[in-house]
Amino acid sequence: GLEMKLVNVSASFDGNKIIFYFTADGRENALAIHDSTFEEMIDCASEMGYQCVEVACWPQGKAERRYAGVSHINVDELSDEKAAYLQAYCREKNVEISSLAYYPNTLDPDLDKRAAAAEHLKKLIAASKKLGVNMVTTFIGRDQTKTVEENLELFEQVWKPLIALAEENQVKIGIENCPMLFDAGQWPGGQNLATTPKIWREMFSRIPSEYFGLNYDPSHFVWQRIDYLKPLYEFKDKIFHVHYKDIKLYPDRLDDVGIMGYPLEYMAPKLPGLGDVDWGAYVSALRDIGYDGYTCVEVEDRAFEGSLEEVKKSLLLSKRYMEQFVI
Repeated sequence: GLEMKLVNVSASFDGNKIIFYFTADGRENALAIHDSTFEEMIDCASEMGYQCVEVACWPQGKAERRYAGVSHINVDELSDEKAAYLQAYCREKNVEISSLAYYPNTLDPDLDKRAAAAEHLKKLIAASKKLGVNMVTTFIGRDQTKTVEENLELFEQVWKPLIALAEENQVKIGIENCPMLFDAGQWPGGQNLATTPKIWREMFSRIPSEYFGLNYDPSHFVWQRIDYLKPLYEFKDKIFHVHYKDIKLYPDRLDDVGIMGYPLEYMAPKLPGLGDVDWGAYVSALRDIGYDGYTCVEVEDRAFEGSLEEVKKSLLLSKRYMEQFVI
């Protein structure tokens, strides 16, 4: 097996882009532990045998979308003493923090929202340094009303100062490749620009930095009909963080709605092993490129969102399946 940390990231339950996050039809489920403390979240991960977590650090307040809004570390109140306490608690439970996570739209057409997202990311960069994590995972964002070319110009304006700050603090920024396009709410274009190898090349050309890279998730390439192995080799020096999430593509549904249909009309997120990703080939490719960083199980399979028991089962099943390939 590949000698990497097997990490738990989001399980639609407890709101984390990270661990135990559950919403249903836009509402928190009665069984959710949305208000769980950092300690409760770390305890759950430890008891299940996960070695670390990508810790959600959203701003305080109500989430605006599914799988968002949880904050297990309030970076607005992270004193040196609090940071030392969190580090000690993780050591005691044998659970590491892989990254501080916040997945907003930093290119939002609403200028106030755009500015707020950038300011909170700056706080995460400082907090990640203070905690010794030195990693932030996030989205580039996208103005879905603008072209790719227009968004690239906007990306440069917004992200050059953010990457400069990351460099100053020696904190890596890992951008996830999720298009953030699911249904009519994100149509057209989606809400994350960093979705394809072609766009990555342009991004890394415009802002070349050893602290600017990827949080790589193969499942997003499955439904876009993109080879999810080949980019690992081309961008091997940019793979900072990895997600293990599966996607099931339904060809009969795709035949009905076509590639211009809403993605959730023809695909569905699944537990690792229940979708179309060839996990043996994927982990083998990670081995080929010498990746030895954190790998994160991300659960957004709605078939396991009916109860707390089902959510916990999804985490244990995912871990059991991926341990065929990862030690």
